[in-house]
Amino acid sequence: MILVTGATGKVGRAAVNQLHEAGVDVRALVRRPEAADLPPGVEVVRGDLSDPGSLDAALEGVHGVFLVWPTLAADAVAPAVIGRLAEQARHIVYLSARGADERAGAVLGSHGYLERLIEESGADWTFVRAGGFAGNDLGWAESIRTEGVVREHYDQWARSMIHERDIAAVGVAALLEGSTGTVYEVTGPESLTAPQRARVIADALGVPVRFEKMSRDQMRAVTAEWMPVDDVDKALREMDEMTARPEPVLSTVTEVTGAPAHTYREWVNDHLADFR
Repeated sequence: MILVTGATGKVGRAAVNQLHEAGVDVRALVRRPEAADLPPGVEVVRGDLSDPGSLDAALEGVHGVFLVWPTLAADAVAPAVIGRLAEQARHIVYLSARGADERAGAVLGSHGYLERLIEESGADWTFVRAGGFAGNDLGWAESIRTEGVVREHYDQWARSMIHERDIAAVGVAALLEGSTGTVYEVTGPESLTAPQRARVIADALGVPVRFEKMSRDQMRAVTAEWMPVDDVDKALREMDEMTARPEPVLSTVTEVTGAPAHTYREWVNDHLADFR
């Protein structure tokens, strides 16, 4: 049995679907089972990573975990949660991020912290360090639908956006093939700035979509909507540094899965209903 956390999120759902299609017994950890909407045959269990005591039922009989962590939000209980996972599961595949480093603070620091806890837990491990998540661009969906506009501060940041299905596929391959002690850095097959991605979306929709550069203060306010306020400025400094170093385009997805990574246009086509 393989447990997938964050199973109703973009990457977690893709991992559940791929494991299920491969004929693997898969269990989905969700906070609201009644709203999970996962494939028939997938076992759905209520639980919350921020509450270690809620995980007992989900971990029964589990030998592998695809771990999607609520970054920053549950870090205070991470040692207890990782300890529970390692007691039961032989292999933890952790969805991390390129540049993960405990010394960095903010998001990258959180990922580095989780990686250390997993390495020290005694379980076999694999880290899937993803670059830019294409799914984060769904944050533009409402403004595209209502105003025909994309707003972003980092207009020169070239990112190799990766489809959630490709992130999941690398982690699923690691679980099924028993690849452990390995760090996979994964990216999409092309590097695009935010204005370039807006043009791809516009072309796919067949309607104009203009780009507007956010001010620094606007970006700070938007980031504070999903990140603890104390970490916002650290995160923006991280993004300032990454803007100066465009993300590389890596071949990891093809090397691990045997299939080419999906392009950004393919990702957009898979999500056209969200942008319409």
